[in-house]
Order: sequence, then C-alpha cells, then structure tokens
Amino acid sequence: MLSPDLAHLSNFFFASNPAPVRAAIAKYRKAFDENPYSSLEDNMFARDEDMLWRKVCAAAAEYVGGQPDEIALTSSTTMGLALIYNGLRLKPGQEVLTTTHEFYPHHESIRLAAAKWGASMRKIPLYESSLNFSPDEAIARIGAAVRPRTRVVGVTWVHSGTGVRLPIAEVAAAIKDLNRNRDEADRILLVVDGVHGFGMVDEDVAKMGCDFFSAGTHKWILGPHGTGIIWAKPENWALLQPTIPSLMAGETLDAWRQGRPPAGPTRAAWVSPGGFFAYEHQWATVEAFRFHRQIGRKRVQDRIAGLNSQIKEGLARMNHVTLHTPLDPQLSAGIVCFDVRGYKPEDVVRILRDNRVIASSTPYAVPHVRLSAGIVNFPEDIDRALKVIRSLA
Repeated sequence: MLSPDLAHLSNFFFASNPAPVRAAIAKYRKAFDENPYSSLEDNMFARDEDMLWRKVCAAAAEYVGGQPDEIALTSSTTMGLALIYNGLRLKPGQEVLTTTHEFYPHHESIRLAAAKWGASMRKIPLYESSLNFSPDEAIARIGAAVRPRTRVVGVTWVHSGTGVRLPIAEVAAAIKDLNRNRDEADRILLVVDGVHGFGMVDEDVAKMGCDFFSAGTHKWILGPHGTGIIWAKPENWALLQPTIPSLMAGETLDAWRQGRPPAGPTRAAWVSPGGFFAYEHQWATVEAFRFHRQIGRKRVQDRIAGLNSQIKEGLARMNHVTLHTPLDPQLSAGIVCFDVRGYKPEDVVRILRDNRVIASSTPYAVPHVRLSAGIVNFPEDIDRALKVIRSLA
C-alpha cells in the first residue's frame, strides 16, 4: 500500500498493486506454500480448461480488443522486445529502422538481433523540439527514411525521455501505404514498445495497426511485478522463431516427446517463455485487467491526462523551468519531462524527495527531471511538487 506521507509522482515506474491484485497474489502464494506440486500441476498442466495462464491471455485479449490466441505472456517489455526481434528471421542486408528516442532495451534488442541475423540498424530523430512535437512531421520522417531493404520499423508509443506520445494508428497507416507495392516477404513490420501508453491511453491495441506490441503489465496496468505481454495476429506470430522453450504450447511438447519437429506455424503460446515463473504474479494479472475494466479505460485516461496537464501548465508558468513535454494531452500521456535552470536533474529529484515528493530523472544521455501522475494521485500532490519547484527560482 502506498505511503500516504509522500506525493508519489513516479507512477510510470513500478506499480503499487491495488487491493484485488494483492489479494490474488496472496491467494496463489498461500496455495503454493501449502501444496506446491498440486497447485502448479492442477493449474498449469493438467487440463486445458484449468490452465490459469489461459485466463490471463483472455483478460489481456479483452483489454487490447483482440483474441486470447494473439497473446504471449512475458515478464516485461524488455523480454517481449527481445523475443520479437530475436525471432524475426531477418535476412542479411535487411535493416531495422528505429528512432533516436527509444529507451535502451529497444535499441539493444535490435542491435543484438541485427548482429545475429546479419542485418543492420538505423536510427532517425522524429523531432528536434519535443515541446513542439508535430505528428505529421514525425510520420513524414519515418516515410522518408524507409528504404527498399527496410524490414522493420521499431517505435515507442510514449517516449519516456520526453513524454511525447506517437499516434501509432497513423504511423501504421503510413506504413501500410508503403507496403502496397512490396512482396509479402519484404513487407515492413511495425514493432511497438507500448508500455507507457498501455493502461493509460484509451485505445484498442489490436486495432491500431501495428504488427507486434510489447508491454509490461507492472506499470500503468498496475499488475504484479515481473509480468508483461506481447500482442500480435496469428499471421505475424507465424513469422517468429521462438527463442525460449515454452511450457504453454502442447504441440511443441508433444513434438519433443514424439521425436519430430513441431507441426504448423509458430503461435503465440510457443513464444511465451517456459521455465517456472512466479505464477502467483502471472495469474494475478487477471485482477489488474479486471480492476481497469471496472473503473473504465476512458475514466483512467481522463484522470491521468487531467493531473498531468496540471503539472505541465504549472511548470509552463515558471520562467526558470524548461518544459520538454507537449502541453496538448493528445500528444503526451502520463510522463512530464523538464529542466530547472541552475540545477542538475538529479539535484532537483533529491530536493523534491527531501520535501516528500517522489520524482525521477530520465536515464538517457541528456537527462531531464520527470514527474508522472497516475490514478492514485490528487491535485494536492501536484500542488506540493509545483511549490517545491517554484521555490528553486
């Protein structure tokens, strides 16, 4: 339970779980403590209808507007991105086009996969000024940068270094247009790191038009720690080569027992990593999706947008502050980045913490101060933070 003595304004980072999620974790943990073998065997391996991971996939599918067989379960956004890029069977000479705004796990997943497959990686900026971000310009830059050998475009929905939110549906539409004259084997695939929009933006992931979407569920979804998903349609799962043996794929297990290759194309369950997970966390993710549905995605989005607009508008009125996140809530989400003249970002974060406000600094080559309001916050939390920052003039 969040400490009431603090203004928690780093909500993008690592969720404090709501009561229904904590209760579900405790229930499964108690069952494991009392009878670990039966609790795992009965709920994971015995009968299809009793396999609780299927309920997690169903809950995630309902949230994204897709189907349960389109969901793979992971431990994080990072794991999801690595499984996607590592499994894509890139050809020598093909390239992955990405942006300079990605966080380390996205860039590194691409770099490692490109080195493995003999492909290349190229980065482009989508904007010079994040405060004045133009979606049309960003989409035009992507289109202009695509080359005949471009096989993948990798982008992030909400940039954690600036707070900019990309219009993924419009990016997908532009890529679809570029694909009209391409053979299927050379079709440009759109991979999205979606973690900072997932659970905050009221959009159906399955209808945005991307090919692969990776997100942790232990941030804005408020799910248990060490949980995440990949979403893709069956025809795109078929493009992947699994990286880690799965315990959720009956066909691959049967093929091993019978001494033959698995039959048919890759499916989402084949990509879900095996090995024993913290299943009390994985299974309790159902309660996190249910919690969001009970509140309503639109209400969650409006609450977060309103609170973060309060942060941005307050900062914009301070002459000693440089705001980096667009004021328009359609161009940003739940992350606000800024600088305070005369202070290093880490010093501002320390001063805020000394005043019982939890902030962060961005872990990029050029760092900024970062505030992030979630549904757990109140306007008074924002006022406290702004008062401290105002005092630094």
